[in-house]
Amino acid sequence: MSREKKEIIAMLLAGGQGSRLNMLTEKIAKPAVPFGGKYRIIDFTLSNCSNSGINTIGVLTQYRPLELNNHIGIGTPWDLDRKDGGVTILAPFMGAEGGRWFRGTANAIFENFHFIEQYDPEYVLILSGDHIYKMDYSLMLDYHKEKSAEATIAVINVPWEETHKFGIMNIDVEGKIIEFEEKPKKAKSNLASMGIYIFNWKTLKKYLMEDELDKKSHHDFGKNIIPNMLKNGRTIYSYVFKGYWKDVGEVKSLWESNMDLLKEDDTLNLYDPNWKIYSRNPVRPPHYISTTGKVKSSLLNEGCIIYGEVNNCVLFPGVVVGENSIIVDSVIMPGVKIGENVSIRKSIIMSNVIIPTGTVIEGKDDNEITLVNQ
Repeated sequence: MSREKKEIIAMLLAGGQGSRLNMLTEKIAKPAVPFGGKYRIIDFTLSNCSNSGINTIGVLTQYRPLELNNHIGIGTPWDLDRKDGGVTILAPFMGAEGGRWFRGTANAIFENFHFIEQYDPEYVLILSGDHIYKMDYSLMLDYHKEKSAEATIAVINVPWEETHKFGIMNIDVEGKIIEFEEKPKKAKSNLASMGIYIFNWKTLKKYLMEDELDKKSHHDFGKNIIPNMLKNGRTIYSYVFKGYWKDVGEVKSLWESNMDLLKEDDTLNLYDPNWKIYSRNPVRPPHYISTTGKVKSSLLNEGCIIYGEVNNCVLFPGVVVGENSIIVDSVIMPGVKIGENVSIRKSIIMSNVIIPTGTVIEGKDDNEITLVNQ
């Protein structure tokens, strides 16, 4: 079925298991993990699309999608509940040859050709649903056009000691990518791929079809599509991003990113009225701090009741902190009930956990983040 032609559409990869997040992703997909007191990780990418004027998004799900699907719904919080375009959930499906899971990032896009083709786009924006950042994709598209590129990859400078975790771009003086190294042991540069790509659709379509026929392929953008395009001399440019960006793929990095929100020089800046982060918010009463309660340098959300002391913490809706309890440097997820005389330090307490009176929760050393489930 043909729809209104779109210049650009976004394909948001949101099917990740996120196994390095341990118990946090036992029952939900990584993009649905709570973040920042009132958001889910995927809210940042969806809000970036909305703020960038991109109103047609396919969200590709796979691992434990129920809570993620419920959260996205028809896209109302992000102004994506539209008759033509909007947000569409794209799950693996059964065809004439049977059903199967997506076999890689490139295969996930290939399997949804029909969704892309009905909008006949000039460009396709490939995104990941599990990073924390604010970015205007329309500026990246302008750059892509200016360079007459066939593909443009958003990159960011990462610490040299972390280059082995990323796809690394080696570029010339004009920003053209001349080499791509997937998680190198010894990197030649520290420009890391952010997992954000703009492709000319006609070019990408050709490479996806060829990749699908390659029995040895991993069907992955970083391992196959981009290296094949470079090998064939295709024009691929880097787009250097200067703002806050965090891959929250591990318990420690998720905790660090939440703690970053509490810094006075927080560069993510959730309070910017010109670039709001939208989410589906619960209807709760205002938070309450009793005469015995003390709160310092923390984010509190609706429905919290504080009788104890909260210092440098992120509290999600519905958290209760009992008298004489001290919570420091921690992330407390929705619905947690903390009893009296409890001490919690450098921890992430998962949703709806009940912490009994007198409990002490803290790591063995300063580098350990304690993750607590029911």
